[in-house]
Amino acid sequence: MMLADVILPLALQGSLTYRVPATLAPQVRVGMLVIVPVRRKHYTAIVISTREAEDQSTLRDMTSIVEPLPLVRPEQLRLWRWMAQYYMCTPGEVAKAALPAGFKDEEKMARRAAKTSQSVPDFTLPTVKPLPEQLRHQLSEAQETAVQQIGEAWDKTPVVLLHGVTSSGKTEVYIRLIQEALARGEQVLYLVPEIALTTQLTTRLGKVFGEQMGIWHSKFTDKQRMDLWRRQLTPEAYPLVLGVRSAVFLPWQRLGLIIVDEEHEQSYKQQDPAPRYHARDVATVIGQMLQAHVLLGSATPALETYTNAKQGKYGYVTLTQRYGGVEMPEIVVENMKELKRKKLLTSPFSPRLTEETRDALREGQQAIFFQNRRGYSPVLTCRSCGWTPKCTRCDVSLTFHKAKDGYEGTRDMGRGTLRCHYCGATYQVPVKCPQCGDTELRDIGYGTEKIEAAAKAVFPDARIQRMDLDTTRSRRSYEEIITDFQAGKKNLLVGTQMVTKGLDFGRVRVVGILHADQMLTQPDFRAYERSFQMLSQVAGRAGRRSGRGRVILQTSQPELPVVQHIVRNDYEAFYAQEMEERQLFRYPPCARIIYIYVKSPKDQVAETAARVMADMLRPYLQPGDLLGPERPYVARVSLQYIRRIMIKTDATAPPTDIRRLLMGARQYIVQQPDLKGVNIYFDVDPV
Repeated sequence: MMLADVILPLALQGSLTYRVPATLAPQVRVGMLVIVPVRRKHYTAIVISTREAEDQSTLRDMTSIVEPLPLVRPEQLRLWRWMAQYYMCTPGEVAKAALPAGFKDEEKMARRAAKTSQSVPDFTLPTVKPLPEQLRHQLSEAQETAVQQIGEAWDKTPVVLLHGVTSSGKTEVYIRLIQEALARGEQVLYLVPEIALTTQLTTRLGKVFGEQMGIWHSKFTDKQRMDLWRRQLTPEAYPLVLGVRSAVFLPWQRLGLIIVDEEHEQSYKQQDPAPRYHARDVATVIGQMLQAHVLLGSATPALETYTNAKQGKYGYVTLTQRYGGVEMPEIVVENMKELKRKKLLTSPFSPRLTEETRDALREGQQAIFFQNRRGYSPVLTCRSCGWTPKCTRCDVSLTFHKAKDGYEGTRDMGRGTLRCHYCGATYQVPVKCPQCGDTELRDIGYGTEKIEAAAKAVFPDARIQRMDLDTTRSRRSYEEIITDFQAGKKNLLVGTQMVTKGLDFGRVRVVGILHADQMLTQPDFRAYERSFQMLSQVAGRAGRRSGRGRVILQTSQPELPVVQHIVRNDYEAFYAQEMEERQLFRYPPCARIIYIYVKSPKDQVAETAARVMADMLRPYLQPGDLLGPERPYVARVSLQYIRRIMIKTDATAPPTDIRRLLMGARQYIVQQPDLKGVNIYFDVDPV
């Protein structure tokens, strides 16, 4: 009798074993999707191994086969096992993240399994007709040199960092390397951190590769993602796939090159749910497993990546000049504290930013205003007693989202909504303060909505567009915003960090960085690194084609060294100073970090469980390598109270022992009767 071991896309430890009925045995293979019973329900599962055995009457029978061919390759199963071990989660959680949702719909899969024939999948995606060879961009001498140096570096190490300043032409280098890989009959995975980038790159890459390119991101329908997955298992597989982080899970037959563009971006890190993986790091593991080359590209590399390059673990190639000899933008720092003292601020924009923007718009150029907070205002408060509305499920203030124009503090709040940016709950704006009854509620601070409203008042003739999570809910909205701005239909773009991620606009002369202090003052050891990367990247949107751009950086702390590093575009000085602190306090890349999160609906249970966990672990760690437990900055989310413990380990130490220790401690705690309902999970290499 044949037995099959399967994993379910659920948080279950290990695999389950089923008998394979004689009628199904000739068809069942590793990697197939099957339907299996679990208690009184049926689930889609993935076969991970089969074997012959004596009759096992205690086991239940597999119900049916979902598809006639395996949907998961052995290499993928090997990657899933590595991810489950490294990121300290279950194989089922990895499977759930990896497979398109439609493959996990038990009812739909059961209906498909009952059919005697399979429909022909629709592989149609947004394609662009390629340009003739003679009309394509020619590489500059610096780009040609970079291509050659990358190839030479790959002869020594499979991973190479391309460190190129903004607008240095890294994408054209990628295109040449993709062409060479396809000519060798290899497949290429091109990773980008945001869906917005796939929108712009689709056209750019499509002009070169046309129907050879597939696209993978969450804005596509489930059917499209399922069809692309199936296609990658056929002889008609796309040679090139452009996708966001989840594209690392796709099946590959002859992968030869992985490009991770903007490798420093924290969007590559999956936060919730498990697996809490980093797509950049997973890409390097895939490259090792499949013997594929990996190219990491950035103007502001992550400290971990740059350290690996300096130590020789990665190859290192630079592009130090912008394409076409265009100068790097001039960065002007505006001291907002001083301007306020002199009463020179009549809007969120400094006089210099206002003047520069008006000049640019009048001359047919464009501007970008960067405000890394969505909504209208982060705080609503009562003028009399200081009451502030809080989420009933989370320990955070509610963000005010306004439904009409105007940016001054106003008494007419009735048309807006209050939203929690952690759990998504929405609330009506009260007509009066529930604490003292005063009817005058004031909004304090700025979100992108309020900046947009202010911009309409200060620049009445501007054609303004806002780009944040609220305006880009659909795939079409992304495309329309980027296309309209690129075509010049809009000339002033207000946005969050979405506008920092490698977008290429040729007519942007002015970039305004508003309220830079909110990033610089975050209670996080990565605050300066994130600030340097994000502010340098958004500054790099200026002056990419026609003349030198200008960046107005508004801050109340112009004396901070990181601000001066940004002004001088001095990555080396920033790296040197930051590494001094990282070495002193043992933070990445000088050590590895694992966060332990303890959650419970009861505050005291979370506190007790976290203290028990810390006490169990402390004897096995060096002094100072366990910090906490502590209440994180937001200590309750979705009615769950949270505690956090930080574990530090040597960067070169094997991870097996510490992981075994952590998993054992968790297993003990969740089994304690007085800690019932506690949830403990791990975040390995947090960003």
